[in-house]
Amino acid sequence: MATSDNRRSGGQILVDQLRLHGARFAFGVPGESYLAVLDALNDAPEIRYIICRQEGGAAMMADAYGKLTGQPGICMVTRGPGAANASAGLHIAHQDSTPMILLIGQVGRSMIEREAFQEVDYRRMFGQMAKWVAQIDQAERIPEYMARAFSVATSGRPGPVVLALPEDMLRDRAAVEDAAPYRASQAHPGPDDMARLRGLLAGSQRPFMILGGTGWIAQGVADIQAFAEANALPVGVSFRRQDKFDNTHPNYAGDVGIGLNPKLSERVQESDLLIVVGARLGEMTTGGYDLIDIPRPRQTLVHVHPGAEELGRVYQAQLPINASLPAFAAAARALAPVEPAPWAESVAAAHRDYLGHCAPPAISGDLQMGEIMAFLNEALPPEAIIANGAGNYSTWPNRFYRYRRFPSILGPTSGSMGYGTPAAVAAKLVHPDRPVIAFAGDGCFMMNGQELATAVQYGANIVILVVNNGMYGTIRMHQEREYPARVIGTGLANPDFAALARAYGAHGETVARTEDFAAAFERATAAGTPALIELRIDPEAITPKATLSDIRAAAMAQAGTA
Repeated sequence: MATSDNRRSGGQILVDQLRLHGARFAFGVPGESYLAVLDALNDAPEIRYIICRQEGGAAMMADAYGKLTGQPGICMVTRGPGAANASAGLHIAHQDSTPMILLIGQVGRSMIEREAFQEVDYRRMFGQMAKWVAQIDQAERIPEYMARAFSVATSGRPGPVVLALPEDMLRDRAAVEDAAPYRASQAHPGPDDMARLRGLLAGSQRPFMILGGTGWIAQGVADIQAFAEANALPVGVSFRRQDKFDNTHPNYAGDVGIGLNPKLSERVQESDLLIVVGARLGEMTTGGYDLIDIPRPRQTLVHVHPGAEELGRVYQAQLPINASLPAFAAAARALAPVEPAPWAESVAAAHRDYLGHCAPPAISGDLQMGEIMAFLNEALPPEAIIANGAGNYSTWPNRFYRYRRFPSILGPTSGSMGYGTPAAVAAKLVHPDRPVIAFAGDGCFMMNGQELATAVQYGANIVILVVNNGMYGTIRMHQEREYPARVIGTGLANPDFAALARAYGAHGETVARTEDFAAAFERATAAGTPALIELRIDPEAITPKATLSDIRAAAMAQAGTA
């Protein structure tokens, strides 16, 4: 608290910076190393400190906040083990290009380099997992460091920043002026770039556009859709970025990610002009870097990205454009459309191919996930938010759900398990008026399922769908492909998930037959508490189109002919 001589503690100065930079939430696990910050939060009621049950869950909540708002998600953890736990969410934010600020309590300055209790040098620990890692050693410099942290996290390619806070520094008192609210620095496309883009489009016969990345806003999504409509462009989205384009739109061609529709793969490969807006063109979007030739794609490549360091990193574009995504989308919308567009008739075929690829398939067993997804497509409004972690189960919400509004998907492009539940909690806190559904596998849920307690504590009434097949299914699938019938380390003995949910104070049910799901889902959404529905599926139903036995038999047949 400020004193009459205008001095404040380091903790108070830091919280004052969070407040003036617009932070609404801080997700964390308390620790004695940053008690001065926690004390200062008592005088900042506009910042909600959300007590989480593990630092990994807290960091994933901060990541989800950054994805939904475009503002840095704030995560507060203690030193050593707390920081190590938080690294899972930090890695997601780094690979997913999510703005985040991780604040870590640190040992006192007089103890540094002695391997004091829980001491870690975070510059070395997180050097390759963040845009900037630093330690604030003087309370007088907190406004400077915090302003830079917000700016770095949101400018160019967004990403996480890590700041270590020695506990004695947080107790120091200093008279210092606050910084001004930060302003993200973003590049804009030049008129020559846009004129050349239009010229390339006018000379094309088979263009294709891929949208992805972070840094979008609702107006930018509307602008890029208008650009696609005006030029009759078929549009795909990169891995787990489906909310960048209305999936029900006639120009939508599907997601260019895992389990790529063969017809969509062919369309991308046969295109003569590839307009990539926002996506980094990483491993998942390029099918292990095989979909597009390295370093010079055979298609004419226009690559738009907010981070200059990403342009030319893997693929050499004929037209690299360093620009923020909303700025590019606005400029693209303003371009005079190409008329006539010789490719216009192919757009309807691309959308039909997408619809065919996501038609609900029948799987083995009494519970049909395809029918459940068809139900959710009808039952959930466009503003519903869908969260998921990683595992074969995530194919269902990623391929078969229709995303219609931005932002509405929270999925880690880094492929991290344990993300869906904490991300859903953050989403419901940010948007309490919107339905929020989390998908989790049985293995995935157990990694951060304890954050259901956080949901109950704060009245974040999410619905969690736990797809239970009693195994780490993705790894079992790969085992059967590579080492058929030699199963080890993938079977799981699970709790009764519905009973576990009820023990937390949530609503819990188990569904083993398709016809029981609709009523169970209605009860869950009407429960007035967080809810969990355990979906027991046949372990054989490992993918929408293949059983474990199919995969094993195919692998054995191939081994027999090798």
